[in-house]
Amino acid sequence: MHKDDLPPEQQVVTVREGQGASDTRFKPGHVGGGRPKGSKNKLSQKLIDNVDGILDVMIGKAMEGDAAAATLVVNRVLPVLRPQSEKVQFVLNVDESISHQVGQVLAAIAKGEVAADVGKKIMESIMMLHQARAQEDIVKRIEALEAGKV
Repeated sequence: MHKDDLPPEQQVVTVREGQGASDTRFKPGHVGGGRPKGSKNKLSQKLIDNVDGILDVMIGKAMEGDAAAATLVVNRVLPVLRPQSEKVQFVLNVDESISHQVGQVLAAIAKGEVAADVGKKIMESIMMLHQARAQEDIVKRIEALEAGKV
């Protein structure tokens, strides 16, 4: 019986003085096993070679009423539908305070002029504008302070 025929837990490894785990690692410039560069995965290549037949089978099953096949075909063929926000028109005075602007949006929602989900997006946009303005204000104040020190 050869030592390689033994299960891994019964194999004996001899380590000589000066040798360790670092001696078993790949050396720079030496390539280990594995698939050669540029070679293709056999399963992927088989799928590519047979894609027309696979599609024909899946479409056939979908046409026969197989819901899973139909879902797979539709999900791969049609683009994902994303909700589109509706365009709205209402009075919003952007020169007012943030709380007043949010109040205007809430009033428009209450009157039915704006859908609640669209109103939420508008309020989020108001808050982003407020944050940008606050950031600009901080920069201006720092610049004024630094100008006074020079």
